[in-house]
Amino acid sequence: MENGLGNQSNRLIQDSRRTLYLDYLPPYQTDTVNEVVREIRTAERESLGILQALTNGGEVVFNPMEHPSKAASLLMFHTSNLYNKRCLMAYHNLRLRCIRQYCWSGGKRMEACIDTSLNQAEQEYLFRYSELVAAYKGPWVDLDLTGSVVPPKNLFIDVRVLKDVGDIETEFGTISLTKNSQLYIRATDVERLIAQGYLARLS
Repeated sequence: MENGLGNQSNRLIQDSRRTLYLDYLPPYQTDTVNEVVREIRTAERESLGILQALTNGGEVVFNPMEHPSKAASLLMFHTSNLYNKRCLMAYHNLRLRCIRQYCWSGGKRMEACIDTSLNQAEQEYLFRYSELVAAYKGPWVDLDLTGSVVPPKNLFIDVRVLKDVGDIETEFGTISLTKNSQLYIRATDVERLIAQGYLARLS
């Protein structure tokens, strides 16, 4: 607690405010999040210790007027935990909202920072949400809702394969997508793979 209650949460809020003005998602603040979680658990242990000291016969006998210092400590820990938890939820909610927007943008954002900016849970969320968005359009609709609403300047684009995909079938035949390979391919054939983080668009 020597750094002050809520200081680490304030860092998460500052990072979130900065994220609002960026066109990419900054790296996940693992260390700061872990510090906030530890602060919450420490406050809970401190509160429990105070209440256990006031336990008599299995029941908590506590009159704030008789124990003003303990009452103040309990209030401080309780308020701190509420603040920390709200900051954690706000931080993660903003990041998940950015990931969802990325999925609907057809992979035009965050392509180069999926592996470096997202933690493992966020990457899993991205891939699963991308699958849900792709399935939402339904097999009977000849319209890709995950595609860009802006008409493409070029029908073909340069892409780099970030993860092994294997073979895909296109109008021009079978194409093998192996990690670190670079291809010049029709945009509509790989838009979903770009959105799911398997490919990165180079042009």
